[in-house]
Amino acid sequence: MAMYIRVKRDKATYFIQCDPTEKVLEIKQKLHVLIDKPVNDQRLFLMPNGEVLDDSKSLADQKVENDAVVALTLRKG
Repeated sequence: MAMYIRVKRDKATYFIQCDPTEKVLEIKQKLHVLIDKPVNDQRLFLMPNGEVLDDSKSLADQKVENDAVVALTLRKG
């Protein structure tokens, strides 16, 4: 079942189509295509509680639902 999440960084919002069974790492790979930043430099947080999303777990495992807001931070390097 397809769903969307909103990934926000600064003033930009990215709408990502995904599946609840996808792992967070797969979402980061989709973001890599959009923002040209390495997966290892990305960190995703589920809002509003700011919980860090684990790359090895699925979206469903971490209670990320359709139309969820996820914050993106990038490691400086």
